[in-house]
This record gives sequence, structure tokens and C-alpha cells, in this order.
Amino acid sequence: MGKANKPGNNSKPSVKVSVFHVLVILIGADLILLLAPDFGILNSILYIPSLYSWPALIGGLILLVYGFNGLYKKL
Repeated sequence: MGKANKPGNNSKPSVKVSVFHVLVILIGADLILLLAPDFGILNSILYIPSLYSWPALIGGLILLVYGFNGLYKKL
């Protein structure tokens, strides 16, 4: 039988999740869910003009991309 590796030999670098980026992802997802044109929750209850809903959708997508870009950090 082969020898078992010591725990220090095969350790992987730990990963830290950024709380700020998690919050940015949640804000972006909320913007998309609430204000998406023709499908958003607030858009189905209230009439929100496209002047506000399309920029909110684009802003939510930008926030999602930014949040997922810096979510994990190596220590």
C-alpha cells in the first residue's frame, strides 16, 4: 500500500467570497425581476414606462456581470 499524503502537502489555496459582490448580485437580480419590460413583477402590477424599465434592465445586467466578476478571491 502507498503512503498517504500529509495534509500540508496537497492543500489547495482557500477561496474567500466577497460579501460586497454578493450584495451587488442581489441588487442586480432584483432590478431585473422587478422592472423587466413586459415580464417584471412591478411592471405587471403597475404601468412603468419603457423609459425607466429598459435602463433598469441594462443596469441590472451590468451589476450582475460586475458582481460575478469579483465574487471569489484567492487567499
